[in-house]
Amino acid sequence: MQEQGKVERLMAAMTLAEKIGQLNLLAAGEGLVTGAGQSTSLSARLDAGQVGAIFGTKSLASARAMQDRALAGSRLNIPLFFAEDVIHGQRTIFPLNIALTCGWDMALIEETSAFAAAEAAAEGLHLTFAPMIDICRDPRWGRVAEGPGEDPLLAARAAAAAVRGFQGDDPAGPRRLAACLKHFVAYGAPDSGRDYDNVSLAWEDLLSVYLPPFEAGIKAGAASVMTAFNAVNKLPMHANAPLVEGWLRGGQGFDGLVVSDYTGVQELIAHGLGPAPVVVARALHAGVDMDMVGEDYLRELPALACDGLDAPEAGLVLPASAIVALIDRACRRVLQFKERLGLLDDPFRGLDGGTPAPSRRAGRDLARRAAARAAVLLKNDGVLPLSRSARVALIGPMAADRANMLGTWSVSGRAEDVVPLHEAVAALTGRAPDTVWGANIVDEPWLEQRLNVHGVTVTRDPRPEAELLAEALAAARAADVIVAAVGEAKEHAGESSSVLSPVLPAPQCRLIEALAGTGKPLAVVVFAGRPLALGRIAEQADALLYAWHGGVAGPEGVTDLIFGAASPAGRLAVTLPAHPGEVPLSHAHEPTGRPDPGRFAKFRTGWLDLPDDAPRFPFGFGLGYGRIDYDPPRLSTDAARADQPVELRVTLRNTGAVEMTETVQLYASDPVARVTRPGRWLIDFRQVTLAPGESCELVFPVHAEQFRYPLAPSLEAVEWLRDPGLIRLHVGPNSRDTQMVELTWLT
Repeated sequence: MQEQGKVERLMAAMTLAEKIGQLNLLAAGEGLVTGAGQSTSLSARLDAGQVGAIFGTKSLASARAMQDRALAGSRLNIPLFFAEDVIHGQRTIFPLNIALTCGWDMALIEETSAFAAAEAAAEGLHLTFAPMIDICRDPRWGRVAEGPGEDPLLAARAAAAAVRGFQGDDPAGPRRLAACLKHFVAYGAPDSGRDYDNVSLAWEDLLSVYLPPFEAGIKAGAASVMTAFNAVNKLPMHANAPLVEGWLRGGQGFDGLVVSDYTGVQELIAHGLGPAPVVVARALHAGVDMDMVGEDYLRELPALACDGLDAPEAGLVLPASAIVALIDRACRRVLQFKERLGLLDDPFRGLDGGTPAPSRRAGRDLARRAAARAAVLLKNDGVLPLSRSARVALIGPMAADRANMLGTWSVSGRAEDVVPLHEAVAALTGRAPDTVWGANIVDEPWLEQRLNVHGVTVTRDPRPEAELLAEALAAARAADVIVAAVGEAKEHAGESSSVLSPVLPAPQCRLIEALAGTGKPLAVVVFAGRPLALGRIAEQADALLYAWHGGVAGPEGVTDLIFGAASPAGRLAVTLPAHPGEVPLSHAHEPTGRPDPGRFAKFRTGWLDLPDDAPRFPFGFGLGYGRIDYDPPRLSTDAARADQPVELRVTLRNTGAVEMTETVQLYASDPVARVTRPGRWLIDFRQVTLAPGESCELVFPVHAEQFRYPLAPSLEAVEWLRDPGLIRLHVGPNSRDTQMVELTWLT
């Protein structure tokens, strides 16, 4: 007989109480107290063997102490694993995820994720609750900052790159972390951009837009998944067996760990799914293996395992034996996860201090390079790059800011690590910092009060705005060029930070208008966590750089760009709206029957109060300091069978005076299908760097599978189709400015 493995030997020896304890995922917390309204200390839980994992430890020493205590309290010496929200860096904070995705550079995403994993692993962590791969097409939703933007293909590639970076070949390897894909699923598509809100959408949209990043992350080997707070088509995700046990495990073959979000199981009660015993049974039945913080599994499962559940009104009747089987299933998955992390062989793996943290200097250099790559140059009327000898008036609330540069979800980041913009400019140009910094214009008082909810991150100048504007204008008139550093506070984006109007604060808009009125060249740099509607700023600025919240070296990366030490290569991963009311939106909107200018001149799909020619920055857009010209694209054949290889070729020429990195984007449209399809969608992209005068030919393979789409009357009845006939291929530097060729699939 084959010898049992470690997990099965443990399962055979464990009591029911010990198995339930493994399903409890708790926060380290202040004073080691955990659980909503609970007086039981974490130390008592550890002593009783009632904890499977901990998140939020702040040092290697504290993690080691908790592991010692857990092992002492475990009859079978079952270790904890330790987790944290390492969203865009541990101590070294990189640009926000939305910003990194604007680099369209998968190697860079992998490299920053690997560095973050190394720093976190040196502090005793085994799992990160990242990458966050929620597609979002509504900038009102604050958590767009944490995600990969609006496109499923770009997001899927970013998800796979992040998983490779965090986990490498083995999540148990030195300087590696297990990745956790979140939030499963469609958390980024709430009504009106309200955080935590529910989602109702076509199954076709779920399958073709919101699930592909999870599929890619699973194929890359992600070890865990976190369920989302929201309901999808009326069924909350923490009880969504068709998606968790069905699509995720059954359809994709995912065999890793599924964890709840913070008190997500408990919140099923507020969703209206029943009292605590019922929602616990529903979550466990749906496939949620670990209960984060709420401790509802710990409280309710012992009685359920004894009495079963008879809740026909909730559509769930489970005998006690079925509950015990579900507990076994979840516990086995927790233990298998710990085995994959190497903790069953060595409970102190990563906790012995034997793996030093990587060089912080190397991390800062990487962060500076990433910040420069993530920023997107939206406009440049001959202003940038600046001469290092130019007299610069650096004006605005972000000119001397540190804390906001880190962005949201920078758990272990420190503001003192940031070199603010005015100091970075001074260092690069060899000047004293006070010679490149003018007046500071900050947010309105009501906005400062809003910030108090999260912790004030903007220092308000008590002087009247008129006095501040006068000071700013005096500095501007004495300079050769103005750089206005504007933006939003880091807590304006992120969790529980939805806004009705995603725009710059009004005082900053007034500042830019006044600076533009001086007639001096004006470069505007926007530090933000979400896509903002820039309105007239796009017209008033001579140069416009969208820098996002760039992390610990964000201002230094921006300085490199504006003075030409680095070349702009960022491309938007989201569409920037022309007006805050023009949301949600994306490049992949579906066509309608109107308007037809030849027949219905009166009718329009736009807005009466927004001109059709309002400045817009489409998905994929971004400028450099040079020029790349595209020759007309060519197909190897204009008609092909489904099994026949087809190639699209396009030649690029650098006709400018500087080196350029170009992101060549390939889109498709399907003018005749069984359902309405997007006007165009991204099917591939490549990056190429060309020296002045250099040219190259890029070859894109085109295959029939890229044009499959689902027909889905329900999640259980999905048919994937590919129609023969005409398709259109669009290639260019962004989703708007493309050239088209046509291809016919014969079968």
